[in-house]
Amino acid sequence: MRILGIDPGLAAVGWGFIVYPEGGPRDVQWGEIRTASDLPTARRLQKIYRDLEDLIRNLRPEAVSIEELFFAANVRTAIIVAQARGAAILATAESRVDVVEYTPLQIKKAVTGRGRAPKQQIQRMVATLLGLKETPRPDHAADALAAALCHGHTLKTRRLIQLSR
Repeated sequence: MRILGIDPGLAAVGWGFIVYPEGGPRDVQWGEIRTASDLPTARRLQKIYRDLEDLIRNLRPEAVSIEELFFAANVRTAIIVAQARGAAILATAESRVDVVEYTPLQIKKAVTGRGRAPKQQIQRMVATLLGLKETPRPDHAADALAAALCHGHTLKTRRLIQLSR
């Protein structure tokens, strides 16, 4: 399965791409889409949408895994992230690719075994699981790879459960 993980944000959208065959993840790519802070929000969202459309067209994922919105104390930040997340989901839907959503807790648990794992532990485990010598940078890209891994692990677990029945 070809999986694109997305970590949404207005200033930067992290993305991580993996191919998850029977043997485990391979063919890893990652990066980020940056938007200029001096642009109006509508133009920043348009850039996110268009760049993700191009990325999806080039990588041809079968699924896009995106983190569900986590509402922290800062409602303004949550609203901005929600807008970027909406642009990402729309770009995916327009490309006719399935969107799957996972909570931050689900992603952390799938990658580290603990739902409350700190960010550094998640990043180290992403590098370990993908056989990388260093932690992927920027941080948003590592988080996107974690979302992609979460979906790959979830699919693998579902298959194993079906086989055991």
